Amino acid sequence: MIVITAPTGNIGGQVLEKLLEADAQVRVIVRDPGKLPDNVRTRIEVVVGSHADQETVHSAFAGADALFWLVPPDPKAPSVESAYVDFTRPAADAIKEHNIQRVVVVTALGRGTLMAEHSGYVKASLIMDDLIASTGVAMRQLTMPSFMDNILFQLEPIKGKGMFFSPIDGDLKLPSCATRDIAAVAATLLTDDSWSGQDHVAVLGPKDLSWNDMAGIMTDVLGKPIRFQQISFDDYKAQFLKNGMSDAMAQGMTDMAIAKNEGLDKAEPRTPRNTTPTSFRTWCETILKPAFDA
Repeated sequence: MIVITAPTGNIGGQVLEKLLEADAQVRVIVRDPGKLPDNVRTRIEVVVGSHADQETVHSAFAGADALFWLVPPDPKAPSVESAYVDFTRPAADAIKEHNIQRVVVVTALGRGTLMAEHSGYVKASLIMDDLIASTGVAMRQLTMPSFMDNILFQLEPIKGKGMFFSPIDGDLKLPSCATRDIAAVAATLLTDDSWSGQDHVAVLGPKDLSWNDMAGIMTDVLGKPIRFQQISFDDYKAQFLKNGMSDAMAQGMTDMAIAKNEGLDKAEPRTPRNTTPTSFRTWCETILKPAFDA
């Protein structure tokens, strides 16, 4: 039995889909079962609740072999540590009590670097990893750069102004990955009971690109001039605050962007193993353009 958290989210939903394609036995933790497609709900076990809740995770982990762990966004959390580490404490206890054999966790690049010490969300996610690792469970940390899919959050200015924004240098080439590739790697690990120990698996996409590189590809695919505009870190944080995020979480996002601008995501050497297949052009053709045209 494989337990999936955040099964109605972008990544968790794709992991769930791939596991069902593999005929795996799946149990999900979900706040609102109504968000699960009808044809999915009838093929899985459902535990209703939050995976931050002690009773919920103990119920979900009973008799399970493997766990996919993904912390959902909490924009109003009082701190990044609360959003990641405190959220995960009940699960860490339940992993030990129910003898979960393998855990695959979505986390971030940067472990062991000085940049990670002041990287907001990234540092909190690495502390979360340490908490899970302290249980002794076999574990694979999926260490991520930025997601291509996050560009969809800027669909409105892309459509209306032909622009998108970030505080990161427009010429800095960094890895980025598609969530479909994260899900594919996670599903492969979750259905493989041969691995043990604790290690990380980076998911870097096929090629490092800058924002300006991406703007050129978006222009080609969308058939409309798209331009990247760098903004200040202060303006970046102010936008999150305007949208209702707590000051601590907005600062966490800003600190993460500062660390990425300093090269945090380039700390992981690229290898054939961590070079995943979905190119930014393919992502634009299959995900961004349909959303743009809708």
